[in-house]
Amino acid sequence: MTSLNNLTIHELHELLKNKETTSAEITNNYLKKIKQKDGLLNSYLYVDFAGAAAQAEQTDEYIKKIRNADNSDFPYLTGIPLSIKDIFLMKGKKTTCASKILENFISPYDSTVVKKLKENNFVFLGKTNMDEFAMGSSTENSAFKTTKNPWDIKRVPGGSSGGSAASVSADLCAGSFGTDTGGSIRQPASLCGAVGLKPTYGMVSRYGIIAFSSSLDQAGPIAKDVLDSAILLDAVTGFDGFDQTSRKFKIKKYSDIVKKADNSKIKGLKVGIPKEFLSEGLDNEILSNIQEIKNNLKELGAEIVEISLPDTAYSIAAYYVIATSEASSNLERYDGIRYGLRSAKNSADNDDINNPAGINNLNSGSLTNRTNLEEIYINSRTAGFGSEVKRRIMLGTFALSAGYYDAYYKKAALIRKLIIKNYKDAFGKVDLIIGPTSPTAAFLIGEKANDPLSMYLSDIYTISVNLAYLPAMSIPSGITGKNNPNGAELPIGLQIIAPWCSEDKMLETAKIIEDMVDFRKKYQPDLNF
Repeated sequence: MTSLNNLTIHELHELLKNKETTSAEITNNYLKKIKQKDGLLNSYLYVDFAGAAAQAEQTDEYIKKIRNADNSDFPYLTGIPLSIKDIFLMKGKKTTCASKILENFISPYDSTVVKKLKENNFVFLGKTNMDEFAMGSSTENSAFKTTKNPWDIKRVPGGSSGGSAASVSADLCAGSFGTDTGGSIRQPASLCGAVGLKPTYGMVSRYGIIAFSSSLDQAGPIAKDVLDSAILLDAVTGFDGFDQTSRKFKIKKYSDIVKKADNSKIKGLKVGIPKEFLSEGLDNEILSNIQEIKNNLKELGAEIVEISLPDTAYSIAAYYVIATSEASSNLERYDGIRYGLRSAKNSADNDDINNPAGINNLNSGSLTNRTNLEEIYINSRTAGFGSEVKRRIMLGTFALSAGYYDAYYKKAALIRKLIIKNYKDAFGKVDLIIGPTSPTAAFLIGEKANDPLSMYLSDIYTISVNLAYLPAMSIPSGITGKNNPNGAELPIGLQIIAPWCSEDKMLETAKIIEDMVDFRKKYQPDLNF
């Protein structure tokens, strides 16, 4: 049943519940399609073919036991094959963060997200490709491969969770999890025609997620539709004592809220559209799409309010000071001694010889010798980190250095407070904010590779949300094709931003817009590559 690959999590759950299929059948269909398609798409870094098949068979036995106990229902994710971004630790599995410095790192324990998924009896398909240490907007910064967009394989899938978004869009998994530091779930979801959700900061545990920027990172789902995103969110939310940034929020059953959503919920809803989100640099077809969504909401009874977020103009600058400063601190541990690759190169041996295993290969003499220890640090990081990671480490180290801290990091922190106030003031007038997720549709592979500033601007509409700790999501809202010389259709993503801890209203509205647009029935990527 090849059509199983096209189904959503909730559709697959109904088939399992009604004994119309098995987890083994679903999983084998996905594994078969991965073998057929992912050699070119490169959405996965690692696929656990044998483990997934065995796990699915065990899950089928578990489902039989539940039925025999007169309890015919089971969690939504039971027996459902998912992919996971290669930034989440999973016990006994490689976690590389798409970096050579962690090329052979085997996780000693599970991240909280993975632990919760295991408690729901999901089937693990594999780890997805990403920008190295989640630093990028195109998945071109991976040390191992470049992921392609299923809608047009000459184009990027977005980043840094590009592998997860591509695997969902190409039906190579039922759903996935990524991380969002400045838009890394929402932007690739937008470019690949998927649903991507960044929860309120602290709602999903960061324990066992390799850190990029600790005050910005947040895990979340990438899914085929809004209900699936709510199902995945339900599975992983909750307080975690292992994460100091975790918060005791009042958690709701978001999937139930989505199932009850109807057009009547829109009547009287105040929807804000920031004028700053519709300014120069936004693709005209995306602007037209936003206007169309606005008019449709108005017809359903929503009140459309033009708002201003004046300090978001400084969000890119503030973000790249804060994020790179925290990255400089977090990545300090990768020194060739405590973690990761250790270079065998030293002052007496000028050949760039690496030790991928990262164990006990020291030509430099005693670790107590200061000169040799410094060489180990320099050579290991030079060999292990890619150019974008090195760029951000250097930027962050500079911003935190003596004499520059007040001029850069402290000023960026003050701008962050202004951005938080902008959103707080806006949500005093409106219930939700909508706008574009990305200023353009998917761009060509290599188009922005040598222009870091242009690449950074890909996240211009998403970054301020992370700075303000707010929840937001991207849903497919239409198609653009005018900027593609080959005439391929490319997805447009609509971003919905909600007040702190208001995922319920955000998901409810997203479901209504999704039904209105009917994207999945109208458009699908052409996977004949």
